[in-house]
Amino acid sequence: MVSNVGYVLMRLRMMISTSDQNFIDSITLFVALLCACIMIGHLLEESRWINESITPLAIGLSTGIVILLTTDGKSSRILEFDEELFFTYLLPPIIFNAGFQVKKKQFFRNFMTIMLFGAIGTLVSFSVISFGATQFKRLDIGFLETRDYLAIGAIFSATDSVCTLQVLNQDETPLLYSIVFGEGVVNDAMSVVLFNAIQRFDLSHSSSGIALQFVGNFFSLFTTSTLLGVLIGLLSAYIIKKLYFGRHSTNREVALMVLMAYLSYVMAELFDLSGILTVFFCGIVMSHYTWHNVTESSRVTTKHVFAMLSFVAEIFIFLYVGMDALDIEKWKFVSNSPGKSIGVSSILLGLVLVGRAAFVFPLSFLSNLTKSKSEKIELKQQVTIWWAGLMRGAVSMALAYNQFARSGHTQLPGNAIMITSTITVVLFSTVVFGLMTKPLVRLLLPPPKHFSTMLSSEPSSPKSLALPLLSSGQASEADLGSCKAPRPTSLRTLLSTPTHTVHHYWRKFDDAFMRPMFGGRGFMPHAPGSPA
Repeated sequence: MVSNVGYVLMRLRMMISTSDQNFIDSITLFVALLCACIMIGHLLEESRWINESITPLAIGLSTGIVILLTTDGKSSRILEFDEELFFTYLLPPIIFNAGFQVKKKQFFRNFMTIMLFGAIGTLVSFSVISFGATQFKRLDIGFLETRDYLAIGAIFSATDSVCTLQVLNQDETPLLYSIVFGEGVVNDAMSVVLFNAIQRFDLSHSSSGIALQFVGNFFSLFTTSTLLGVLIGLLSAYIIKKLYFGRHSTNREVALMVLMAYLSYVMAELFDLSGILTVFFCGIVMSHYTWHNVTESSRVTTKHVFAMLSFVAEIFIFLYVGMDALDIEKWKFVSNSPGKSIGVSSILLGLVLVGRAAFVFPLSFLSNLTKSKSEKIELKQQVTIWWAGLMRGAVSMALAYNQFARSGHTQLPGNAIMITSTITVVLFSTVVFGLMTKPLVRLLLPPPKHFSTMLSSEPSSPKSLALPLLSSGQASEADLGSCKAPRPTSLRTLLSTPTHTVHHYWRKFDDAFMRPMFGGRGFMPHAPGSPA
């Protein structure tokens, strides 16, 4: 009896040690692949076609093929996808860095246009894709509930503007860059908020009252999540301004900023709010107040730490998606009916194209009604904005896994078809649309001939780069402020007359009340030994 127990314990110990060794081997290989992605991405940085999203996808696909060959077709992955890993550890640094690095002046001066595209546009795209997804019933892919169709709308409303931002030049197309960047971040947050609202809402009895309640809960969640992010960002600024950690150790400043940023996300999840929205607006507030309250060395450190974490998380996600695209378990369900998978993927791609166009062009027209002639979004710019949102990426993949799989595994044929179709759409849109983006931007929006000489002759400064992002870059801030618009004589003239923007009123309130309490630009502590 004792010998049997000893034998069982020995076998368990051997199994655990073998499992630990396999995990270490997998992590080692995955980290090596991450290093390869960074090096190859650097070598291809000047390429006309390749961007940093395509590189890890291609390396992931190549690695998946090698693993398939070495395991006799049993597996293509080193690690198994975990939705909690993505939403808890990988997505927060990406969204926070987007808020932390956003050009606040441009973001808030174009706030109405960005919110039109990012919030209202996402709802329009969500409605179009959800309605169109009901056509899957004709393909007989398996039983899908109303919640599944709504989830599909949220999944494929999430854009991947990172690919396009890598090829848009902030100096050549400043207004376009600011709109695409702001809209992409708000879109990701809105898509996740929509998805979470669908998951927790009772859709068994659909009616107009239920629809209104759903919309009300959605906007309530949006508002509450935003306020939580702002409050935690202000709290971090107030603590660092009052305690001034930098006089003893800049490490404490950096650690506190990183931890407070992550605290905003986990607190939102704790209270069943949207961590994406919370951490995004926390990043905006921390970059506006907290970052200016720390020492110079802490500013440099935090800026690069947040950017590095976001960069590695993005590569990690695309590398895994490339390997997972060849997973045999998912494709064996589809092998018996490849026509269904092709049909679903084609419908989804068509819905993405139509859903994007359904709001970009109408909302651009509405936005132009309130803009001056020099600030209007031209047709070529509208086409570029439409194209920028066609690519689907990591957020779509994570939401699809959350809805149709558990711990990376798929057992139902219908769910397997949806996962493989999502992988197909992500790969096709990232590779094909991504490869065509640079040539399309250069064709539609060629850089001015005098652009290079202008950059070399004019001194660069944050102000000179920031101002063009607000409009067409022809007038200085003083000129804009002193310019007197003619008295409007018609409704159209009234709508197109330049008015004070959200940023103008916010700046007055910020200077009078917020900065004296929470610090910000102008509060420049200096610790002994920190670089001037």
